[in-house]
Amino acid sequence: MTLPEFPVLFYPVAVFGILLTGIAKGGFGGGAAGIGVPLMSIFIAPPEAAAIMLPILCAMDIFGVHAWRGRWSRWHLSVLVPGALVGIALGGLAFGTMSENAIRIVVGGIAVLFSLNRWLRLSERLAARLARSPAPPGRAAGTFWGTASGFTSTLAHAGGPPFVIYLLPHRPDKTTFVATSAVFFLIVNYVKLVPYFLLGQLNASNLTASLLFAPLAPLGIWLGVWLHRKMPEAAFYQVTYALLFGSGAKLLWDALAR
Repeated sequence: MTLPEFPVLFYPVAVFGILLTGIAKGGFGGGAAGIGVPLMSIFIAPPEAAAIMLPILCAMDIFGVHAWRGRWSRWHLSVLVPGALVGIALGGLAFGTMSENAIRIVVGGIAVLFSLNRWLRLSERLAARLARSPAPPGRAAGTFWGTASGFTSTLAHAGGPPFVIYLLPHRPDKTTFVATSAVFFLIVNYVKLVPYFLLGQLNASNLTASLLFAPLAPLGIWLGVWLHRKMPEAAFYQVTYALLFGSGAKLLWDALAR
């Protein structure tokens, strides 16, 4: 097995990003699980980073669903998943037609916007406004936000914020939220294997890198489940979103400077 020829600094950054992704997916849900691709894309092309992350995310999803088995909301999944499938198809079409530099701008832009969204609490404010409505968002809204989540997840594995905007107004408890997130993104990530395969991203080089980092998947999920009970959510997100913003800004700078 021949390892891909990536810059030396790529490997510790990738390990760090993958562990943060596992912690976010395993214990907190939300958009922070999209940090791996922007961090890795500082050193390699964004399509490669996304392709390396996808099999790892698929492995994490299995452990995450097992950890929170039986705690998810079947009804919310039935609302979100159909739209997500449409979003994945649209994301695959966009991914296949964009240049590498354009993808770098999109990935960097998503990272920066998602960080600002967290700091300015935009999705939470929108969710709170929706929660004050006589009834929480219905099936049509769920289809829309599911589509948005599938689309952004396909481009940068960053489907968390649209998912949050829809689900929070329904006021699930913390465990139900994380468990539903785990099942939703398991479905999304496994379906994404189809467009990634058709686009040639699941090649021998990228899959070799995924295999190298695969042992980090259960470790990251286990750390997330443990920190779910021990660590304040705010402290985790302060660090994670600062890193997400910094890596996104670096990608935008690199893309616009070319």
